[in-house]
Amino acid sequence: MNVHDIAFLEAHIRKTMGFYHPRAIDSEGGFFHYLRDDGTIYDRRHRHLVSSARYVFTYARFAAYFQAPEYLAWARHGLRYLEERHFQPDYQGYAWTLRDGRVEDDTNHCYGLAFVLLAHATALEAGIDEAREGLYRVHELQTRRFWEPRWRRYADEADRHWQVSDYRGQNANMHSCEALIAAFDATGDAEFLERALQVAEAICLGQAERGRGWIWEHYDRHWRPDPDYHRDDPKHLFRPWGYQVGHQTEWAKLLLMLERRRPAPWLLPRARELFLGSVEAGWHPEHGGLVYGLDLDGAIFDGDKYFWVQAESLAAAAMLGSRTGERRFWRWYERLWDFSWRHMIDHEHGAWYRILTPDNRRYSDEKSPAGKVDYHTMGACYDAIEALRRGNVSPS
Repeated sequence: MNVHDIAFLEAHIRKTMGFYHPRAIDSEGGFFHYLRDDGTIYDRRHRHLVSSARYVFTYARFAAYFQAPEYLAWARHGLRYLEERHFQPDYQGYAWTLRDGRVEDDTNHCYGLAFVLLAHATALEAGIDEAREGLYRVHELQTRRFWEPRWRRYADEADRHWQVSDYRGQNANMHSCEALIAAFDATGDAEFLERALQVAEAICLGQAERGRGWIWEHYDRHWRPDPDYHRDDPKHLFRPWGYQVGHQTEWAKLLLMLERRRPAPWLLPRARELFLGSVEAGWHPEHGGLVYGLDLDGAIFDGDKYFWVQAESLAAAAMLGSRTGERRFWRWYERLWDFSWRHMIDHEHGAWYRILTPDNRRYSDEKSPAGKVDYHTMGACYDAIEALRRGNVSPS
């Protein structure tokens, strides 16, 4: 395993995609969202907006990188499902979940719209020209319903009548920033980049805890931190309690992406701070790997190992290594790959296991339930390839 070899990363992307393709395709529309370790589909009836959108990303990105027209056709297939099934004309929103093609949860989530925007942007970048209209339409919808100019951030959630709740969260804003960068890359429209920079500055400078410098997850409608939100449900899938190690490193990655497109003096120092502080606190001292959650004092409270935390962190490490030339970032890149290769990756069937115990055992054989689809892991490989191509890899 040579993690500095682009051919190695390309082969890993191919094998990961091979776990999903073609078994995840539903010929009647969209993709299947629930796969076991061996690829067996264990729920054919349920669909989640996040998975539906992320499948478009994985297929469009694969098609563009490997020049594979078949995958572009399946990206179109997924985009049609988003617009024909998830989109609900009666309330002009995207259903959060569907069962048997009918709306199960009609809550409007900014987080969900961020991924719909990312799906359209990635599809457009890959050559699906009809995605342009959807990209601007989704951006307008997200802006009209969730953007709060006073705070330069998005609100989080609304009911089917678009009554916005009091909850505010950084996660929806982080993925909106990601989608806005992709929208800028696909269109060249500076409006998207300006909005992404506004969000990044508001979250990474305006909301970071003074002293430690980490970003808290949960806030009230005035963007005051809420330290008790989901304290009684700390493993909530989309809104976990505590400092999320993976979100600090994911923000570090996004800040570097912004710096390449619109340099600002604060972006690189903040990316370094977020990455180094979180990985040093979040590395499991006995079993290795980055843990899920840190408590208010910065101590490990949730020692589980999630696939996306390792993947986003190794991408950020490669990008920081390439940007700075500092060997310590490449050591983190290698260290994270070594852990993931030994524990997180299924070398028999392909793809990454979703979650491991603190001592690196699988909880179940559910490799890819709703929300996963290995968008994080394949995306991390593309990010690492780009970083390696930019060079600045210092010798061991």
